[in-house]
Amino acid sequence: MKRFRSNIISGSLIVGAFLLLGLTAERRAGAQAAADSARKLKVYISVDMEGVAGVVTADQLLPSGFEYERFRHFMTDETLAAVRAAKEAGAGEIVVSDSHGNGENMLIEEFPKDVRIVRAWPRHGGMMAGLDSSFSAALFIGYHASTTNPKGVRAHTFSSAHYTRVALNGNAVTEGEYNAAYAGAKGVPVIFASGDDAAMEEIKSRLGNIEIVETKKSLSFHSAETLTPAASCDKIYAGVKSALARLHDFTPYVIKTPVTLEITFKNYTPAELLSYLRSVQRVDSHTIRFVGRDMDEVDDFEEFVANYNSDLAP
Repeated sequence: MKRFRSNIISGSLIVGAFLLLGLTAERRAGAQAAADSARKLKVYISVDMEGVAGVVTADQLLPSGFEYERFRHFMTDETLAAVRAAKEAGAGEIVVSDSHGNGENMLIEEFPKDVRIVRAWPRHGGMMAGLDSSFSAALFIGYHASTTNPKGVRAHTFSSAHYTRVALNGNAVTEGEYNAAYAGAKGVPVIFASGDDAAMEEIKSRLGNIEIVETKKSLSFHSAETLTPAASCDKIYAGVKSALARLHDFTPYVIKTPVTLEITFKNYTPAELLSYLRSVQRVDSHTIRFVGRDMDEVDDFEEFVANYNSDLAP
């Protein structure tokens, strides 16, 4: 009887040991899975300035503007709110693209050491430079309405000075839709955007039910009823966290290839000269058409058109 009890005790100890080993292995596997998930969650943040809370005129948007230095801080703070939310959601890698004006607006010393910043022009990928298929999601901060929209603060598409329309496959697009198509070609979904009400209405009408934050309500091209910078940051933080919590709900925005790009200029001369290129068709006095194999080729063409100047020097 004692030997029988001893065998029972020994068997129980062995079973207990195996259970303990199993639990330990399970915990290690869980920890490893969490670590792998954090490493795999890569977030790309493209940042413009016209859609930042409080921005209404060139006084905030250009280095010569009397409010520019203050609004560089506000632009940086809105981006940092998105970064903080992404990190708390488990993002292991974050790339931030400074995509306004000269591309040298945000105060890069304010960012965490492990965040990488894309700055200045020209660059392959434009406002999405550095994005590839390894990213899990893209976020848009400070975006604005398109040049064909009669509403929206500082509404334009890529060049307020030169373009009156930019279209993909025959449809006029916002910068948000264009950049979403660029990301979608790489399998990356856009899951969040912030900007004025006109911009957010436009982007949702094309991209579907993404998370948005309205930083202000457009009253005219140069006027808005705006949130305070602090309130805008709070809403962006909450919106990004909400978007990343339901990341599986989003799909990449993919358009048909080959991609037809049309650009309508304010002046006829660019359209005339670009038509000398055999790959460019002049559609009308102010519009050219270029057909690219994919969004990479289309974007390289648009970047060339936007940045080339025969007076360029090193």
